[in-house]
Amino acid sequence: MHEYDRLYIGGEWVAPEGKATIDVISPHSEELVGRVPEGTEADVDKAVTAARTAFDTGEWPRLSPEERMAAVQRFSELYAARIPDMAAVITEEMGSPITFSNLAQSPAPWLMLNTFLQVGAAYPWEERRSGVLGSDIIVRREPVGVVGAIVPWNVPQFVTMSKLAPALIAGCTIIVKPSPETPLDGFLMAELLDEAGIPKGVVSVIPAGREVGEHLVRHPGVDKIAFTGSTAAGRRIAAICGEQLKRVSLELGGKSAAIVLDDADLAATVQGLKFASLMNNGQACVAQTRVLASRNRYDEVVDALGEMVGSLAVGDPHDPATEVGPLVAERQQERVEKYIALGQEEGGKVVVGGNGRPEGLDRGWYVKPTVFSGVDNAMRIAQEEIFGPVVAVIPYDDAEDAVRIANDSDYGLAGSVWTADVDHGLDIARRVRAGTYGVNQYTMDFVAPFGGFKASGVGREFGKEGLDHYVELKSIAPPAGS
Repeated sequence: MHEYDRLYIGGEWVAPEGKATIDVISPHSEELVGRVPEGTEADVDKAVTAARTAFDTGEWPRLSPEERMAAVQRFSELYAARIPDMAAVITEEMGSPITFSNLAQSPAPWLMLNTFLQVGAAYPWEERRSGVLGSDIIVRREPVGVVGAIVPWNVPQFVTMSKLAPALIAGCTIIVKPSPETPLDGFLMAELLDEAGIPKGVVSVIPAGREVGEHLVRHPGVDKIAFTGSTAAGRRIAAICGEQLKRVSLELGGKSAAIVLDDADLAATVQGLKFASLMNNGQACVAQTRVLASRNRYDEVVDALGEMVGSLAVGDPHDPATEVGPLVAERQQERVEKYIALGQEEGGKVVVGGNGRPEGLDRGWYVKPTVFSGVDNAMRIAQEEIFGPVVAVIPYDDAEDAVRIANDSDYGLAGSVWTADVDHGLDIARRVRAGTYGVNQYTMDFVAPFGGFKASGVGREFGKEGLDHYVELKSIAPPAGS
């Protein structure tokens, strides 16, 4: 069992202010696999004080970008050596299949970290522009300050690194609040930061619930909030930050559509949708859970998806043969089951799956991977984020109608189109209002901005644009000729 009795505050392992603990329960076995201290508002206050001091008077923001990146590079090297351990921890605490953990949960954050190092090396930290009023102008990019990073449980290291890496490279100090469902990976990361010699005060890791998270958001000593989570929580955070004129970036929910055109290779499309729609047991904000199929090939698409989903190996996430594991918590299992029942009440037809435990699994927070046909885009199962392995197949009349349906959503995070005509696919990609989009695939590349339109968020992560969110711009006018 993974057990910690101290919090990582300001670069030091210190006793928590409170006595409460967080029990980490395996979604597969429903047994205790870890225990950590539960952070309190007093712990957040201590972390903000350390971060504020380190930022206002410490060395970190005053180092050159190259010196900071050298320290981050040491962290990267230590992280690389623990990638398998990180994957195992995440599978244990949240039920991600070990194949997905080995593919994305652990190596991807390390790759993201190194991509940010490359971005930082080419970043215009200070540039000189020819002014129109006589003298040159120096444009500087300086760290935004103390950052509060609030991360979810579904891809905890992936999301943490999207905030931690640019914050550190920019010269910020940062308090990371992991979700109480998945604190163990955050503590392993803290061990690596400590070993890398990141200066005191620069990083804190405090797992806690929503009330403590809101205290972090409201804290007057925090200059910026970076949040990934539900749209409802994002709206509240945005309102608080708006009151304080506090910098904020939000990566929120999604209800993404995959458009299957009539000329698509259906076998290849269905294999691509296995990942795009069902990655991480369907617990992904970018999951393409609406599959749009033309009326001409609707039954064919439904049958192919039903066959693929019905054949998925569901079970122990530690088993490399498992394709779909449990959901993170019992409440999540109940939520998905309610949506499956709602879909049937709305008139959708269960092609495969439905409620009830998957065969052979008498414990764990499992649901059957489910495909609905006969879905209208106005149904709640087509409009609301379910966050589980549930796919709705929606018919369309022609490509124009498909684009209309894809855009008929409060969200705009991701999407894909599947076609033999790449130029046509690119044309559709340009017309769907979503932040990341794939043609005959779905992927995110860490050199390119990631984020959403509409209720899917504010701001972008990854690439130069991700680093931009952790700096403030300053213009300096030196004397002419200097």
